[in-house]
Amino acid sequence: MASPTAPLGGSTPSGRVLGPALDRIIKNAAWRKHSALVAAAKSALDLLSSSSYHSPDPTSPNPSPLLGLPVAAAAASLHALILALESASPKVADPALDCVAKLLYHRLLLGDLGEAADDSPASKLLAAVLSCGALNDDAMELATLRVLLAAARCPSIAIRGDGLGQMLKTCYNIYLSSSSGANQMCAKLALAQVLVIVFARVEVDSMDVRVPTVSIADMMDVSDHRLNDSGIVQVAQGFINDAMEGSDVPEPGTPVAMAEVDEKDDEGMSKIREDGLALFKNLCKLSMKFSTPDNPEDQVLLRGKVLSLELLKMVVDNAGPFWRINEKYLGAIKQYLCLSLLKNSALSAMSIFQLLCSIFVGLLSRFRSGLKEEIGIFFPMLVLRVLENVHQPSFLQKMTVLNLLEDICKESQVLIDIFVNYDCDVDAPNIFERIVNGLLKTALGVTPGATTTLTPVQDQTFRTESVKCLATILKSMGSWMDQQLRIGDFSPKISEVSLNSLDSPNIGEDGSGIDYELQSDSYSPDTSDASSLEQRRAYKIELQKGISMFNRKPSKGIDFLIKSKKIGQSPEDVASFLRNTAGLNATMIGDYLGERDEFPIKVMHAYVDALNFEGIDFGEAIRYYLRGFRLPGEAQKIDRVMEKFAERYCKCNPNSFTSADTAYVLAYSVIMLNTDAHNMMVKDKMSRSDFIRNNRGIDDGKDLPEVYLSTLYDQIVKNEIKMSADSSVPQNKQPSSVMKLLGLDNIINLVNWKQAEDKALGANDLLIKNIQEKFKAKSAKSESVFYVITDTTILQFMMETQRDAFVTSVAKFTYLHCVADMKQKNVDAVKAIISIAIEDGDYLQEAWEHVLTCLSRFEHLHLLGEGAPTDASFLTVPLVDSEEKTQKSSTNTASKRTNALQNPAVMAAVRGGSYDSTTAKNNASALVTPDQINNFISNINLLDQIGIFELNHIFAHSQRLNSNAIVTFVEALCKVAITELQSPTDPRIFCLTKIVEIAHYNMNRIRLVWSRIWKVLSDFFVSVGSSENLSVAIFVMDSLRQLAMKFLEREELANYNFQNEFLRPFAVVMQKSNASEVRELVVRCVSQMVLSRVNNIKSGWKSVFTVFTAAAADDRKSIVLLAFETMEKIVRDYFPYITETETTTFTDCVKCLITFTSSKFSSDASLNAIAFLRFCAVKLAEEGFVCHDKDTDHQSNNLDSSEGNAIVHKDDHVYFWVPLLAGLARLTTDTRPTIRKGAVEVLFDILKDHGELFSQSFWTNIFGSVIYPLFNSEICTPNGQSDSTEDGSWNFETKTVAVKCLVDLYVTFFDVMRPELTRVTSVVTSFIRSAYRQSASIGMSVFQRLTEGLASKLSKDEWKEILLCFKESAAHTLVVFDKIVKMMQNIEIPERNESYSEAEKYSDPDIEDEEEANMETSSYAIVKMKNHMSLQLLIVQGIVKLYETHRRSFCAEHMGIILEMLSAITSHASEVSSESALHIKFHKACSLLEISEPAVIHFENESYQSYLKLLQALLHDNPSLSREMNIESQIMLVSVKILRKYLNCAGQEPSKDASCKDPVVHWALPLSAAKKEELSARTPLVLHVMRLLGGLERECFRRNLPLLFPLLANLVRCEHSSREVQVALYDVFQSSIGPIISV
Repeated sequence: MASPTAPLGGSTPSGRVLGPALDRIIKNAAWRKHSALVAAAKSALDLLSSSSYHSPDPTSPNPSPLLGLPVAAAAASLHALILALESASPKVADPALDCVAKLLYHRLLLGDLGEAADDSPASKLLAAVLSCGALNDDAMELATLRVLLAAARCPSIAIRGDGLGQMLKTCYNIYLSSSSGANQMCAKLALAQVLVIVFARVEVDSMDVRVPTVSIADMMDVSDHRLNDSGIVQVAQGFINDAMEGSDVPEPGTPVAMAEVDEKDDEGMSKIREDGLALFKNLCKLSMKFSTPDNPEDQVLLRGKVLSLELLKMVVDNAGPFWRINEKYLGAIKQYLCLSLLKNSALSAMSIFQLLCSIFVGLLSRFRSGLKEEIGIFFPMLVLRVLENVHQPSFLQKMTVLNLLEDICKESQVLIDIFVNYDCDVDAPNIFERIVNGLLKTALGVTPGATTTLTPVQDQTFRTESVKCLATILKSMGSWMDQQLRIGDFSPKISEVSLNSLDSPNIGEDGSGIDYELQSDSYSPDTSDASSLEQRRAYKIELQKGISMFNRKPSKGIDFLIKSKKIGQSPEDVASFLRNTAGLNATMIGDYLGERDEFPIKVMHAYVDALNFEGIDFGEAIRYYLRGFRLPGEAQKIDRVMEKFAERYCKCNPNSFTSADTAYVLAYSVIMLNTDAHNMMVKDKMSRSDFIRNNRGIDDGKDLPEVYLSTLYDQIVKNEIKMSADSSVPQNKQPSSVMKLLGLDNIINLVNWKQAEDKALGANDLLIKNIQEKFKAKSAKSESVFYVITDTTILQFMMETQRDAFVTSVAKFTYLHCVADMKQKNVDAVKAIISIAIEDGDYLQEAWEHVLTCLSRFEHLHLLGEGAPTDASFLTVPLVDSEEKTQKSSTNTASKRTNALQNPAVMAAVRGGSYDSTTAKNNASALVTPDQINNFISNINLLDQIGIFELNHIFAHSQRLNSNAIVTFVEALCKVAITELQSPTDPRIFCLTKIVEIAHYNMNRIRLVWSRIWKVLSDFFVSVGSSENLSVAIFVMDSLRQLAMKFLEREELANYNFQNEFLRPFAVVMQKSNASEVRELVVRCVSQMVLSRVNNIKSGWKSVFTVFTAAAADDRKSIVLLAFETMEKIVRDYFPYITETETTTFTDCVKCLITFTSSKFSSDASLNAIAFLRFCAVKLAEEGFVCHDKDTDHQSNNLDSSEGNAIVHKDDHVYFWVPLLAGLARLTTDTRPTIRKGAVEVLFDILKDHGELFSQSFWTNIFGSVIYPLFNSEICTPNGQSDSTEDGSWNFETKTVAVKCLVDLYVTFFDVMRPELTRVTSVVTSFIRSAYRQSASIGMSVFQRLTEGLASKLSKDEWKEILLCFKESAAHTLVVFDKIVKMMQNIEIPERNESYSEAEKYSDPDIEDEEEANMETSSYAIVKMKNHMSLQLLIVQGIVKLYETHRRSFCAEHMGIILEMLSAITSHASEVSSESALHIKFHKACSLLEISEPAVIHFENESYQSYLKLLQALLHDNPSLSREMNIESQIMLVSVKILRKYLNCAGQEPSKDASCKDPVVHWALPLSAAKKEELSARTPLVLHVMRLLGGLERECFRRNLPLLFPLLANLVRCEHSSREVQVALYDVFQSSIGPIISV
């Protein structure tokens, strides 16, 4: 025991606190029940009394947990306190709790508490304190809360990990289970205070922090009425104030334990921050507890959830900069807090909804840079869905949302960031646009007649709040712009921010400051200014337009996206687009993939080939396959889609089935099973045995294993195959792109905010998991980068949404679409629209369409009120009838309006319609009441306040609009005009007439602006000019004529193209219009413009000639003749105007004339067109268009004016001549003989008449590009046996004329065109190659004309070139015989003595067909053989004639070529005659066909005879050349060859051994008839040889006698068919051999 003078517990600070407390515990304890406690307390008091102050030793392994006490005394004291707390007796535990609170308050307790597996006395003490909170005693609960608050704020201890979590749960349980309302409120405030302390330490990473005391006003739960009593509130606030009193300043001299403040874990974060992170996670987990299905209305759980969300809201609202820069804390927000929001979003309790919205606002204000994807999900889910529900919303929910939006709209930077990062991001929802549109719809209120759950007061409240929000947005943007202009000198314009690039924060606690921490020093050029964001916004809008088109018409959507270059042109690119793009309608994807056109099929194949089914079960493969689209409804489409799936599955799993057919049938069976098992309309479900039976024999005749089919059956029956796009949302309410992208289209249906869903148990876990996976996938993409922009130009296109919303609202409020309901305020709205158009026209942009729509409707109503006939009466009925109607209605105003009421258009206007409808409800069955008529009349009178002059004022002052505004104005005017004109029942021309006026008013604008205006107008005139409504189209084209006449008054400078652009609509309409009346009107309009404005036309000639070219090909005669009449006038009278402009103009003129030559109505016009082409050449020559060689490098080597767009030199006239000549060359391929012949003649006449104007280089180009192509095709035959005589590009007659003209032309201009000799000769000799005699005859004739014309001008080398070409062509003809031999090789000819009658009795029909075919082949071969021999003889004659004509010009080399040609032909003739088998077949065939046989022997004789004559003539004419070429030897060789052939035929082969002295004697058999006939045929040639030998000189004969004598001797003894041979032989012996012997 301590001495009486010493204080109880000793002199140490801890002892002075512990002593009295332990004494009270001893006194209050029951000695028997708490004997151990009493003993421990006494022992502790003894140790305390004997202990002196002990300085703490930080280096000790077991430091004392109490300040100033030894370890033993501290342990004993804490043990006693623990036993007291565990006693479960309030009397005993109360002093212990008070003691612990004082120790903590005075910072006497030291160390870390609550760590896992920590059994230290201090940790046990904390656990004992927490257990006291479960004693269900009000005083103990408050004492426990007091201790916990003291522990939380005490800097000398650190409650770690599990200990901190246990503290949270203890306070949580007291709040939920305490019987005292005051204690519940105290527990709630204690929890809030603990969180404030913990996260304040996290922010500064220190235990010693100053924290404010929480206020109960921030923690009020309006839904918990039990805790809203003022008495309870005062008690709770007093408790928390007392507990926190003096907490900011420690006692003097009391040390603060900071030993572990700077300790870091392995990942670089201190334990303080680790503990805070763990506490935040536990709090999120507490908020995600849901009721069980057995007890869905668990109010205790609901209160706990509300408390957790309130605490989370407080944490988010008080989060400092550290939260926004630390990845772990941001990760926890994403992983836990966002998950909590997602799961709780399925609950409809109002308190939870309000808390969710509040937490979301906090995240948006402070963490938007790191939560881009999450905000993109929660904004539509929590805010926009409620905002856009105008007719049947929950009043409290929508008021909550409107208040929330008002707070958001006050933060200007938040609005800017939302627009930049979502509305300008392709993969994000248009949040800002939907906010404005949602507020606009709410401000407009419930549509009259619509079903709604709102009272008028509630609706008015919504409208007021929405207008406040819209006004706040405008004010916020204005203040933001002012702020940026002030700080623009030092702040960057934009930065690209990722989670790793966030720097120190600079945001106020209210979050309204600029996110400077989001800005980095990096500057990305491609995304660094407002213009690039505008491009991204425009790209997104256009992509969404394509997606919308796809969802209506897939093919059109794909075409639009490809043309706009949003996707590639390859099937793989389109398939990737279908797989990965959000917002596509799954049904439309399936329909497109099932199309039968070539490109969709390729896309479907690419789509399936991109899927990998390797190792996937068949049922799962189908499930995976159908995840991206819905199967089409048409059987053939399903067949194509499933067929490709089966092929792909078998390719990925080659061992799965025998063939793809098995997979195909099984896939169909699985689809049928899925429908059968999960369709509620099917009563008799398919059993397992039925499924197995249906699939028997599908595996190539075999059965699949029953186990396999049973497993597949169970998979489908237990788990339905659902397309990922399956949703109960109607087709017209498809989920937004981001919802589908993140798999939220199903959960959104769950979270529909209806009060009836109070029993919702939370979102589906599978969907939550899917969303988390999507978050992870998105976070890895570059699109997750958050952009912050401070460039004020972003407001220019950001305000478009609000501008359009405002103008749309005013336009709808005019009620011009429903005049029967119009009031004075609606007329005021019309005035406002007009005022806006006049004063703010430069800023309306796309909103002009709404303004002009209102003006159009106003003018329509004004005309109806005046009783004037409608535009439709002029556009749909004859003009006479419309005039009569006008005269009948021309009375006073009152009578006009009375009569007008009988007009159907007036009745439709009385009935009215919706604002978006293009026409009023023109339903004859809907009756109009007298009250409606009276209202209509009175409302028409209201409109008299506005005059037509004010409307016209808008159009007249359009010239004051700036450059961009006028273009937008014209675009909107054209859109409204198209809407007016396309009305099926009431077409109008108000905007069309205004278009003409606008064009007139603005024609003096600078050319750059006018070009942009006309581009819009041009497309408009083309679109409407091609309209099916004939009257509309004619009216439009006449309006265009008026503009064109006005425009052509202005002179155009050279090298400009705007006239052509202006007149282009005429050309396009001429080509596209199906109405002959419109086309004729176009021709007349253009003719009038040309003839009246010809002096001013420059680039417009191109469109003029385009129109006339289209007219020339028209199927209406009057149009063709009218156009040709104008063309005749242009060419005759205005030709200089054509050539003074671009050279392409003359090219277009030539094209036009050539098109007229194809006219099917008038051959005279066709021939006249060709004549005009000749006239054009004359005009070119007269105007001095000479082609010089001064710029040869500039000229191309291959001129082709067919495109008419070549780049030419300023002074180069080549490109005026080339199109003319090339056009005539194309006409030579015409199918009409007269045109072909005329074109050829005119072409070569022009070249011949004006060739002196052309330079050598131009001649070369003309030959290469115009003339030579004429002869590229095969030669056609005169008897029509070419490949194509009528449909081909050439025929025999035309080519014959062309080659003759070519030779004449070349001979005339040979001096200039000498280098082309080889090619010209090749063209000429190509005719000789023909297998037909007439073509070869022409070729030989032309060849002779060529050589005769050039004979005196050719050099030796040029003669050589000509002869070599001739030789090559002649040699080419010899191969025909080889083809004939091959043709007859397998042909069998029947014997003549076999009668056909007997053959028919026993023959097979197949054999008869074969014999008939053989005879046809033989007949063809015989004809071909005759033509071949005739051709060869023709060539021989040509060679002989060539020698006779030009022998003086030939040298030895030339004669060598000629003799080689003749030698080749004679050798070929011998080869032909030696084919005995072929001749036998020919003999049989000719006998059966009763035709003459080919004269083979005659062919051979003629060939040799000509050869000998030429050799003999050469020997005689030029002895020196003969000696040089050894002609004598050649003569002897030919003669010997001829004699040998004769002897062979006569059966007397010459002896091979001439020295044989004893010849064998044998009998001479008589010759056969065939041999005698052949011998007779060869006799003339032998006679010629005999005479030749007899005429040789004696010495010549003597030298060759040894070679000749054996042959002559054999001639003596052989049989002859004529005595002439013997006579000739006698003469040889007598005149030549005799003198030699006698000598």
